[in-house]
Amino acid sequence: MNDKVKERLLSVLCAIISIGAFLGLWWWATQKTDLGNLLPNPGTVLKAMGGYITGTVGKCSLIMHTFNSLRRVLIGFCIGSMLGVSLGLLMGRYELAKAIFNPLYRIIRPIPPIAWIPISIIWLGLGEQAKIFLIILAAFANTTLNAMTGSANVDPQVINAARMLGAKEGQIFRTIVIPASVPAIFAGLQVGISCSWASVVAAEMIKAENGLGWIIQAGMDNNNMTQILAGIIMIGIGGFVLTCIMRTIEGVMCRWNKSGR
Repeated sequence: MNDKVKERLLSVLCAIISIGAFLGLWWWATQKTDLGNLLPNPGTVLKAMGGYITGTVGKCSLIMHTFNSLRRVLIGFCIGSMLGVSLGLLMGRYELAKAIFNPLYRIIRPIPPIAWIPISIIWLGLGEQAKIFLIILAAFANTTLNAMTGSANVDPQVINAARMLGAKEGQIFRTIVIPASVPAIFAGLQVGISCSWASVVAAEMIKAENGLGWIIQAGMDNNNMTQILAGIIMIGIGGFVLTCIMRTIEGVMCRWNKSGR
C-alpha cells in the first residue's frame, strides 16, 4: 500500500470519525439537555429526509428540489465565471483595461449578492432571471480577482523570450498568459462555486416555488424544524459535492502544475 492510498484512507477514516462524533454530540444534546425542546434528534431528521426523498416536499421530492437549485447555480456560475475570467485576464495583462474597469470592479466586489435582491426583483421580477442574476454576480466577483492576479503574475522573462522569437501579442496572450493563469483561475472558481451555491439558497428563500432555499423558508413558515434541518443538510451535501467535482477538474487541468512542485 503506497503513501497516497494510506493518506486517502486516513482522510476518509478521520471524516467518518468527525461526522460520527458530531452526530453523537447532537443526539446527546437533544436527549440530555433542553436543546431537545428546540431541535429534533439526528435520527428523526435522517428519517424525515428519507421520506422527503421518496415522497414530496411541496410539489416535488427533496432530490428534485436539489436539482432545481443545482440547475440555477450551474447556469449562473458558467455565465458569471466566463465574464469574470475574461475581464480578469484582460485587467491583469493590459494596463488600459485595468485603468478602465478596475475602479468599478473594486466598488462592486465588496457588495454581497444578497444586497442585490431588491434591485434584481425590480429589474427582473420574481422569476428565474432574478435568481440567476444573483448567482452571476457571486461567481463574477470571485473569479475576476483570481484571474487578474494570475494574469498579472506571469513571468515577464517568458513573455520577453516569446517576443524575441517573434510571437505576436495575441499569441502571447493565448499560449502563455492564459495557460499560466489556470491555477489561479481554478482557485477563484472554487470560491465562486461556493458563493454561487450560497446565493441561490438566499434567492430561493425570498421567492420561489422549489429549491432548497424554498424548503427552509417553507419549514420556517410552518414551524417545522425537521424540514428546516433537512434542507440545511442537503445544502451542505450539495456544496460538498460541487467542491469535490471542482477539485477533480482542477486536478486534471492543472496536473502539470502539481507535478512540477
